[in-house]
Amino acid sequence: MKRSLFCIAIVFLAVAGVVADEEVLIDFANLVPNILQSDGDPQSGQNQNTLMNFSHQAGTNYTAEQKQAMITPLAVPQWLVQLASSSKTVTNEQLSYTRVANSKEFGNVMGVRVHFPVGPYNSWALIKPPFDIPAYNFQVGNEDGTVTEPAEKPNFSATKSRFEGGNGVLKNVGAIKKVQVRVYGLNFPHSLSAVYIDGNGKEHVVFMGYLNQEGWQELTWNNPAYIQDVRLRAVRLYPLYPAYAPYIRFGGFLVQRDAANEGGDFVTYFKDVKVIFDKAQLEGERDINDEDEWGIINERETDRQQREFKGFGRDSVLRYLEQQKIARESDFNNAGQTQ
Repeated sequence: MKRSLFCIAIVFLAVAGVVADEEVLIDFANLVPNILQSDGDPQSGQNQNTLMNFSHQAGTNYTAEQKQAMITPLAVPQWLVQLASSSKTVTNEQLSYTRVANSKEFGNVMGVRVHFPVGPYNSWALIKPPFDIPAYNFQVGNEDGTVTEPAEKPNFSATKSRFEGGNGVLKNVGAIKKVQVRVYGLNFPHSLSAVYIDGNGKEHVVFMGYLNQEGWQELTWNNPAYIQDVRLRAVRLYPLYPAYAPYIRFGGFLVQRDAANEGGDFVTYFKDVKVIFDKAQLEGERDINDEDEWGIINERETDRQQREFKGFGRDSVLRYLEQQKIARESDFNNAGQTQ
């Protein structure tokens, strides 16, 4: 009798507390340039694993060379620093950018330079990826910088997309318990927030803390709405199929500068972002493979992927076209020599 009560107590304690998973949402060591030039040096800003081809959004009025230039990676040098509208001077924007930095402790990390207004103005900077990281993408980046479709049609319910595994996407995410950012501080009093986007497209900005310390630190946001004890949760059953597992994707970092604090150049470094969360669905084998029979998730996510692709594909093409319009001093000099 006592043994039975002891076993029941152990089971009760096991279900009373939830053990959440911990996974890396994004690791900037994965996003360094790794496509080599003919001399063996990495091409600036080209990362094979995260190449995205936006050329089919541009239409047919472009050469093959121009369309090749519309292939964009998620590499660190390609990330954008968006300043508050009141801070968008030419100087501030030119002096705000990202680069790969070398850490003795962690190797390659993302370095960020932001040039805030010098005067006493509140301001902010959003460090964000060059395109919205797609939750479902199964294309293949090649060593020559091209992008091809997968050899076999992917199964959305079983195949991992290439932006999972530390490249900005986490699948099967239920309640989030914590978000952790590993960041290098240089005694700046600015505040840091992390941005993630859920499967419904809703943007979440979570306050991580302040950067007024020197060296590496792990800033943590604890979700105040997270309930550890399952006995206190509103428990209900959800349909398993054709519901798909919720996901989150990384949206960037928000750095805020108070008017009372020093302006001008600000520098920091990021290693990774981790998320501690409950699984939305338990993984297990079922007697019938529903997706093989019906293909509903495949159809649904193909439509979702195409909508996502059109949105950030259009923006990437516009940025490429604007880049082609930039004045080049060499062209001016050549024109003067021919007169």
